[in-house]
Amino acid sequence: MTSSSGGASADPKTAPFPVEDIVQHPLPGYIAPVSVSFSPDDKLISFLYSPTGTLSRKLFAYDPQTRQQKVLVSPPGTGVDEGNISTEEKLRRERLRERGLGITRYEWAKGGAVPRILVPLPGGVYVQDGPGAEPRLRVPSAPGAPILDPQLSPDGTMLAYVQSDELFVTPATSGEAQQLTFGAGGQGKTHGLAEYIAQEEMERRTGFWWSPDSSMIAFTEVDSSDVPEFRIMHQGKAAVGPEAEENHAYPFAGHNNVRVRLGVIPAAGGDVTWMDLHCGQGGPKHADEEYFGRCTWLPDKSLAVQVENRRQTKLQLLKFDPATGKQELLLTEENGTWINLNDCFTTLHKGAGQLRGGFLWASERTGFRHLYLYDAKGGLISQLTGGDWLVEAVAGVDETKGLVYFTGTLDSPLETHLYVVKLGADSAPGGSPRAPRRLTQGRGRHAVVLDHQLQRFVDLHDSLETPPRVALCSLQDGRLIQPIFEQPEPIERVRKLNLIPPEIVQIPGADGTPLYGAVYRPDPRLHGPPPYRTVASVYGGPHVQIVSDSWMTTVDMRAQYLRSRGILVWKLDNRGSSRRGLAFEGAIKHRMGSIDVDDQVAGVHWLVSQGLADSERVGIYGWSYGGYMAAMSLAKHPEVFKAAVAGAPVTAWDGYDTHYTERYMGHPSEYKDAYEASSVMSHVESMRGRLMLVHGMIDENVHFRHTARLINALNAAAKDYELLVFPDERHMPRGLKDRIHMEERIFNFLQRNL
Repeated sequence: MTSSSGGASADPKTAPFPVEDIVQHPLPGYIAPVSVSFSPDDKLISFLYSPTGTLSRKLFAYDPQTRQQKVLVSPPGTGVDEGNISTEEKLRRERLRERGLGITRYEWAKGGAVPRILVPLPGGVYVQDGPGAEPRLRVPSAPGAPILDPQLSPDGTMLAYVQSDELFVTPATSGEAQQLTFGAGGQGKTHGLAEYIAQEEMERRTGFWWSPDSSMIAFTEVDSSDVPEFRIMHQGKAAVGPEAEENHAYPFAGHNNVRVRLGVIPAAGGDVTWMDLHCGQGGPKHADEEYFGRCTWLPDKSLAVQVENRRQTKLQLLKFDPATGKQELLLTEENGTWINLNDCFTTLHKGAGQLRGGFLWASERTGFRHLYLYDAKGGLISQLTGGDWLVEAVAGVDETKGLVYFTGTLDSPLETHLYVVKLGADSAPGGSPRAPRRLTQGRGRHAVVLDHQLQRFVDLHDSLETPPRVALCSLQDGRLIQPIFEQPEPIERVRKLNLIPPEIVQIPGADGTPLYGAVYRPDPRLHGPPPYRTVASVYGGPHVQIVSDSWMTTVDMRAQYLRSRGILVWKLDNRGSSRRGLAFEGAIKHRMGSIDVDDQVAGVHWLVSQGLADSERVGIYGWSYGGYMAAMSLAKHPEVFKAAVAGAPVTAWDGYDTHYTERYMGHPSEYKDAYEASSVMSHVESMRGRLMLVHGMIDENVHFRHTARLINALNAAAKDYELLVFPDERHMPRGLKDRIHMEERIFNFLQRNL
């Protein structure tokens, strides 16, 4: 399968664009609205947007009746910038991969007489009562004690937040804050905060949950006292001592995890009721409760909690009585490969008969994630979707009409669309699910937000040839009601930089499995005919897809820059990457750095066979897991790769965290040989090509020690390498000068060695 490359025709007189354009944010075409929501009454559509085309955003509201938009909230002062936020918030931004500035988050109260809006900023938490009111500072920040994860109660009358590791609540209008929890600060415990593993690996960002009636708060107590602290030194600072140190409770593979308990406390204050749950305790009694995955309030005011065993092959859905803490098992999901957590669990409120109190559940039991309907007791009623494609998210449920709206890959694993399927009990547990109906129009990627009345949806759409645009559409048939945001034609930066969409191709992998790749070809009028010097741009790890029919694929600025300099850039989603089903992803189990590297080699061989790549001048670059893949590819296949740029690479999996590593590689004590084979250091002796290592020295995700350990092995083997370190950067460099310098060094390295 090949898609049209499309886009503007190349101008042979166009010179390669400056390296500075690689690091400019937002990317070309990405000035579109983000964080779209409907107001509680569905009269307004709110979003974050920068009318100046920068990263600094304001909160806007669009009125579909008048087709007018206005500023809803403008950040007092500068809002968020990289210099005025606490260390805690900087780390949360790292977890979220957040680059936005100004206003970066807001929240509508779900109910209440006033359409209340919450806006957290570095100076404190602001609350605005209605679209026409002025935002007021409700909870000011305190030096050394930032306010974390503020949330409005569902009825909009109260505000809860975490400060100094404890949970607080305050009236949303006026009055003093009340501390709800005690005993955490300074004791290796936190109340109401999601731990590192939850944020980085489980995509769970919060550690407390308001009850639907706003009367109670469920919260986690995280005890990291059994997790050894990993110290990060700020080697680039003039200061010494505590000011130049960070201590992180980091659970390395094979070591202890944090212990997590779940408590419920009245919002007005009082005693905590602890649920009968003991995550991270270890031992046979609590073996199935190692990881606290998800928490949801049920319609009957009980709590549903998802917990995993350490191997992540067993997931339990548990129900708790918040008054007594008593536990009840609703269902168990088991899979010999592993179980991927998801956010598809959806409770039903209005159904009659066996549907009342039931829920939607997503499972990969068939090899692809699909939706299943369960009753309130955890009994399977029917399978709602099925086939060799997957459901990604539940967008909404219309219980009155008996419809489920979801996004998925039915049309193509390269695309995302909105679909609707009947919610019904007439399909037996073993029966065939119904065929969904597609609602979104136009190939590519669609992110959707449904209104509360389930009449309309906002469609955020992009593709290889279409930069992000936003439209209001009918939920009945997907027809366009009105555009909300359209890109200017043409986008000046796209025209100026001559950004041409890559060609998407399908090729056979090392074992014949169909794989998708993207080819960024140099202009033959400028650089002559192929074969070309070639660089593989790789990620390769689970839960990521880098080849898709999306504008993000088109505006990969490093790839476009190298293409403009006469270097062909190649991307391939090898086995192990996402959106192709569990068997495709699970092929890397106990074999990281093996079959994924083999597929990358197969991709290069295909390019050579097509006459596109010069087999003597092939390089590879990547970051994080991609940095690992770049280093492993250079070491294991010196006959293919002549140069590699490895950014923030994991070099030995015993140095990464429990939840991620053990899901794919197993426990280090049980799979010593697999860990040894997957280490870059085990293959250094065969390395012949040129290697460039890039790493931030205060990276708290992939620690700098990964690069240091590899350097030790390189020195011992008398292998040459180049090193670029950033003493004040974390997992991805954020400083503009650092990023420009990095891109210059990467290009010069590739230019010299290919």
